[in-house]
Amino acid sequence: MGTTNLTLACAAVIMSLGAPAHAETVVPMQGQTPPQIQADTESCKAQAKTAYDQALATANQTAATSTTSASAPAPSGGRARGAAAGAVAGAAAAEVRGNQYENYDKIDSDVQQEYRRNQAQEAAVAGAVVGGSRQRRDRREQAKTQDEQAQQQAQQQSTTAAQSADAASKQAFSACMSGKGYTITP
Repeated sequence: MGTTNLTLACAAVIMSLGAPAHAETVVPMQGQTPPQIQADTESCKAQAKTAYDQALATANQTAATSTTSASAPAPSGGRARGAAAGAVAGAAAAEVRGNQYENYDKIDSDVQQEYRRNQAQEAAVAGAVVGGSRQRRDRREQAKTQDEQAQQQAQQQSTTAAQSADAASKQAFSACMSGKGYTITP
């Protein structure tokens, strides 16, 4: 009876000092000696470490293949839309400015048309610049949002992978120790 209590006490001390990652209590059920308990514990820790590494590698590989998310297409056509809006605004403004003068109606229609065309062209250039600027801003905002989402997803996957690997490690350690004749209690 005294030897059994000593063995149980040794096992509890070894397990509390030797396996900080596993908070279980290991109770030898087949009269294992303290050196045997230590050898079995080290062997099972090695198996648990292997299980942890394999589970983590698998989870990370799965995460890496699933991060290829379909991103929204980059904004495009900003310059063209800006140019079109500018051309319309320029032509309308030229017509309004021309109508402010009494002699505008007396000018040849080809000259009037050329004046409106020049004003529309200048406004189209300005509109293209503004449209391009807005498009670049939209692309930067979209890229920033996608980067933030990717970082959040990577963090979540990392946490999940670590939890999964930890569970696999604990299961492997418990199975190994049980197979060697120990009872594991949380």
